[in-house]
Amino acid sequence: MATEIRVPTLGESVTEATVAKWFKKPGDSVAVDEPLVELETDKVTVEVPAPAAGVLSEIVAADGETVEVGALLGAIGEGGAKAAAPAAKKEEPKKAEAKPEPKKEEPKKQEAKEPAKPADAEPSPAVRRVAAENDLDVSKVEGTGKGGRVTKADAEEAASGKAEAKPSAPVQAPAARADNGAREERVKMTRLRKTIATRLKEAQNTAAMLTTFNEVDMTNVMALRTQYKDLFEKKHGVRVGFMGFFVKACIHALRELPAVNAEIDGEELVYKNYYNIGVAVGTDRGLVVPVLRDAQDLSLAEIEKAINNLGRRARDGDLKLDDLQGGTFTISNGGVYGSLMSTPILNAPQSGILGMHKIQERPMVVGGKIEIRPMMYLALSYDHRIVDGKEAVTFLVRVKESLEDPQRLLLDL
Repeated sequence: MATEIRVPTLGESVTEATVAKWFKKPGDSVAVDEPLVELETDKVTVEVPAPAAGVLSEIVAADGETVEVGALLGAIGEGGAKAAAPAAKKEEPKKAEAKPEPKKEEPKKQEAKEPAKPADAEPSPAVRRVAAENDLDVSKVEGTGKGGRVTKADAEEAASGKAEAKPSAPVQAPAARADNGAREERVKMTRLRKTIATRLKEAQNTAAMLTTFNEVDMTNVMALRTQYKDLFEKKHGVRVGFMGFFVKACIHALRELPAVNAEIDGEELVYKNYYNIGVAVGTDRGLVVPVLRDAQDLSLAEIEKAINNLGRRARDGDLKLDDLQGGTFTISNGGVYGSLMSTPILNAPQSGILGMHKIQERPMVVGGKIEIRPMMYLALSYDHRIVDGKEAVTFLVRVKESLEDPQRLLLDL
């Protein structure tokens, strides 16, 4: 009897997904819990495991199709590796019947199979993701990992080489027929990219969004990091970064100005007495905002560890739906890409988002004298329906004060 493969429950408010990639073809043997297909939702990607062992007998929803929760994806029939063996044996006599031909072909077949032997193990999720995004055949990639296994770096290098080869195609076309179609590439938007576009536009259309700016002298925070970085890393096993200080400074300011941590629900204002800080992370697939839950209860070391873990999982595509839900305020660091100034867009339904930027030395007047100081521009975008201009400006001033005198955070001043 066939076992159905259906779309699992995808999480709160997620009702549909796009079939990103099937890892098996009809007729392939599958083991219980072996990843069969990758689904892409508007928040994360989800791998659907095989509910039973056997042979993939049917694929109902092909790559690129949109499916709802509970929809039929395919089916698994009885059989497996044992059932596949006789089929291979049936073909051997046919090849053996031809005398001159088979002997020439058999060495070729062995040569073709030899590179694939080390790659018998299932490619990792990261490798499959790179292959799916770049239409790459992993079986043709030479692996440098243990036992010849294809690593993510191998897949990315192969994909990069493939991308570099693409521009040569238009050169072959006659100059007289060169038009925009020959010089363009159309790629279907991923569900994540479509969702990002929709949510950002909705935020602009719904909220009365405004941005206010300030700048902070990072001298004391940088000196503190330099003084204690070795001891901090030795004790906690993680490097002390800037984000931990910013999270602490924002929580300190949010406690004084609760409107920046609130949201509108119908005709009511919902004030949050907890601080789930979203940290925007740029990945190859787009921007995601994993949430640091109850950050007010975490030490600086715990914040740094949690941020490192969330950032790594975001880049590897291993985030779960729960990691992306429930945020009350967001911090976005465009400085890591060299941004000097920006106006971040709200992460609805939140009423505030802080934009960090590049630290750059600038001449500043300090005590009547001009000194070179490491300065950073800060930007707070906020929903003017909830947050007044005075509250927004005060919020940035409090963040500035905490960072320019980090001891205030320890003394709760």
